[in-house]
Amino acid sequence: MMKHPMPRPIRGYEHIRRYWDHHYHSCVAKVLPGEYYVTYQDEILITVVGSCITACIRDYEVGIGGMNHFMLPTKILENKWRNTRVSIANRYGNFAMEHMINEILKHGGMRQNLEVKLFGGGQIMSSSAKIGQQNIYFVKDYIRKEGLNLLAEDLGDIYPRKILFSPLTGKVRVKKLQAMTAMEKTVINQEDLYRRSIEEQSIEGDIDLW
Repeated sequence: MMKHPMPRPIRGYEHIRRYWDHHYHSCVAKVLPGEYYVTYQDEILITVVGSCITACIRDYEVGIGGMNHFMLPTKILENKWRNTRVSIANRYGNFAMEHMINEILKHGGMRQNLEVKLFGGGQIMSSSAKIGQQNIYFVKDYIRKEGLNLLAEDLGDIYPRKILFSPLTGKVRVKKLQAMTAMEKTVINQEDLYRRSIEEQSIEGDIDLW
């Protein structure tokens, strides 16, 4: 079988699983829960998102962009009378968004050129309704407050979604999964493990947008 040359990832993203996909004739980077990936190469970024959110962001002028996969720690949000705990949850969401945006800007993107597309927040089981809605509320409020250009969204509903994103072109493919493969079920299970791992986690320090 002929080997295809793999584009070199940006330094710091070597841990992201990347492989050549013969169906798409492209290098694919698989973004798991809690991860994000930024590239200026002709690659496809892929994830399966349930109640989490994935933001696909790119600079439309230079074609650099990225995808993340995140959620807020729900137990923190439930303690709404404890303002410091709510603040920690919001800071966690801010971290997930701003860290990726900073990476795009650091590698040549311009804030005024950023385009955003949002997906996820699904009620994939009865217990995830509140989780998905909280994540949707956060990310929509974040986009509004930061004045970012939201081009498209596919949020809520009852299905997990398979997302494929090309930062170079801005094209996104979305498939709502009514019958998941074993691999896609594994990703949803990983999302649940990710949710549990961040319940007691807090983010230290402040993050500034470049």
